[in-house]
Amino acid sequence: MWKRNTSLTELNQFSQSCMIAHVGIVYTKQTDDSLEATMPVDNRTMQPFGLLHGGASVVLAETLGSAAGWLCTEGDAQIVGIDINANHVRAARQGTVRGVCKAIHLGRSHQVWEIKIYDDADKLCCISRLTTAVLDKAMR
Repeated sequence: MWKRNTSLTELNQFSQSCMIAHVGIVYTKQTDDSLEATMPVDNRTMQPFGLLHGGASVVLAETLGSAAGWLCTEGDAQIVGIDINANHVRAARQGTVRGVCKAIHLGRSHQVWEIKIYDDADKLCCISRLTTAVLDKAMR
């Protein structure tokens, strides 16, 4: 499924000067069919009531889906999110959450990704679906 030979270290370095690093997202694992990253539950990612902010979960989901989508392309292709939804099923109050991203559909012009976010106890906190568009140089 992966078409780019990019390491987790390179993905993390590429993400240093944007929101990804600001909220503490770190790519941690790549398997044959998934990409994973973690994000701390801290002052950057919590809402005022002491829970992980739903928007932060969506940032983690879109980050994973976009990176995974890019890894499934070649050349000058870029990935942009065009639709995302998230169901928040359990609150996270501390520690770290882990996102696991898997492909549902990998097409020439768009992709669909499922991202599940788990707390430190490995309980599902959020499930998200991201649709991305694949932009090639001729389309820009």
